[in-house]
Amino acid sequence: MSYRNRMLIILVVDIIIIWIAIGASYLFRFDGDIPANYQTQMLVFAITTTVICGISLSFFRMYRRMWQYASINEIIELVKAIVIGVVVSYVVAHLIHGQRVPLSVTSRTFELMLLFMGGSRFLWRLIRVNRTRKSDLTNHILVVGAGDCGALIAKEITTSASFKGSRLIGFIDDDVYKRNMQVLGYPVLGNRDHIASIVQSHEVHDIVIAMPSAKRSDISDMINICKLTGAKVKIIPAINDFISGSLAVQTLRNVEVEDLLGREPVKLDLEGIMGYVTGKTVMITGAGGSIGSELSRQIASFQPDLLILLGHGENSIYTIEMELRSKYPHVLLETVIADIQDRKRMEDVFARYRPQVVFHAAAHKHVPLMERNPSEAVKNNIFGTKNVADCADRYGAERFVMISTDKAVNPSSVMGATKRIAEMYIQSINTTSKTQFVAVRFGNVLGSRGSVIPRFKEQIEAGGPVTVTDRDMVRYFMTIPEAVQLVIQAGSFAKGGEIFILDMGKPVRILDLAQDLIRLSGLEPYADIDIEFTGMREGEKLFEELLTTAEATTATHHERIFIGKPVQINRAELELRIRSFEKLIGSDESNNQQSVRSVIEQIVPFYTQVS
Repeated sequence: MSYRNRMLIILVVDIIIIWIAIGASYLFRFDGDIPANYQTQMLVFAITTTVICGISLSFFRMYRRMWQYASINEIIELVKAIVIGVVVSYVVAHLIHGQRVPLSVTSRTFELMLLFMGGSRFLWRLIRVNRTRKSDLTNHILVVGAGDCGALIAKEITTSASFKGSRLIGFIDDDVYKRNMQVLGYPVLGNRDHIASIVQSHEVHDIVIAMPSAKRSDISDMINICKLTGAKVKIIPAINDFISGSLAVQTLRNVEVEDLLGREPVKLDLEGIMGYVTGKTVMITGAGGSIGSELSRQIASFQPDLLILLGHGENSIYTIEMELRSKYPHVLLETVIADIQDRKRMEDVFARYRPQVVFHAAAHKHVPLMERNPSEAVKNNIFGTKNVADCADRYGAERFVMISTDKAVNPSSVMGATKRIAEMYIQSINTTSKTQFVAVRFGNVLGSRGSVIPRFKEQIEAGGPVTVTDRDMVRYFMTIPEAVQLVIQAGSFAKGGEIFILDMGKPVRILDLAQDLIRLSGLEPYADIDIEFTGMREGEKLFEELLTTAEATTATHHERIFIGKPVQINRAELELRIRSFEKLIGSDESNNQQSVRSVIEQIVPFYTQVS
């Protein structure tokens, strides 16, 4: 039905209600026998009320509201419209007719109009909701959290077309005072301990976690319970959406592995960060990568004077440039397509822009690929880092922050060893430079390019099997935004020469990660999706470490950032070894791979190859 026709029908119904209410009020007032002189007054009052109440109802937009979504706000607005309409009509009818309308008639008219108008509108809502409930309701939904957010989600489920075919079973809440209570007519069935039995007895297909203000650890615990039920789990992402009023069907999302980590949001020292970033010329190498692009987003929010996005891939740089120009139109951006291995190009870029702060995120990071191409790891991770660091020193950068990895600790891979040599180089150059050189070391980030999570998701979507290298392999994980926030914060603590180590939390077993992803997809490991063990790849080890035996940590002002004890490095000897790399890289590739590894072993005494 069109809006115009629907409005006309409601208007006609309201007019009929007004005349019935006034006629009934006069009949009640005079016990069914209305005197002749009051019959004229009744006619004047009815016409006046029809016109004025119609205007009042229109003013309060009573004909522009979707009554299937009506709430207490609509009731309040309806009461206002009727009160104003009846009071004004009472005064105007008295002025026209000359005789005052009995107050009993006026009050009863108001009561009957409110009863019938409100009743007719909520009857429409009831019909719509029942029509939805009586349709093919094959998808049973359980809401975890019987608070304000849960009530809003319940209303969406029962009224929105997006949930057509879905039926709300009830709520779960740990609050003992809500047990056996009802929210919007649906029961609070129990607490978290009852989830498994409720899912089974009510054949629940979807669980919606509506706890936006809960601690991350509590949400993680709830997800761990829900994922074992076999139901699909969705979540309201953050309390910000709830407060801002943007909560809707679209804000519901699937539970991700990040939610299972249960890590609380990072608290930042904004003054410390702004002190070295705001109003400065900042360069980010590898700006199109997973870490580099997130660095670009977060640095842009601190309003640098100029943000230089440097990367080798034109498509990735173009993508992050367009995103930042849209989100931060007032930030001055400069995009540079360049290879950090090209020394002359790096000299030109630094000479032109004179960056004051450099975040060095460009690197080769894929372990098995670098095992098969060790010279490329050396060229990018060592020579490239040396080029950027030397330019930062020569052109007077104030601060240089290198992104490192836990694989640089007692490395078993070429990738990890080359990153360790890069750490050693910036520590050695720091001793003679006015630039403060630091590295930030952390483990795997969830969802980065080439990481295990996207691979697992692709395998699940393809129907399996999910491939895991070893059932005992564990890794440290954190989210990309969390890692980048801590990197930026660590930069504010730089004095020069430090290796900052981020608190990665508890290590996660890769097999558990694979099983969690399968369950969060509403499937059962080994039944719906098989898991196969392929064996460890070249360069991998079962456990990653964050410190070498020669390092120890000291605390910083931030609870998640620590400083590794500096190791004394002979710069002259290190540069001599690096020059020997340069001679090897120019030789026949088929013969120099083992030679490259041999030089790495001489520089990094803890480097051990894993067969």
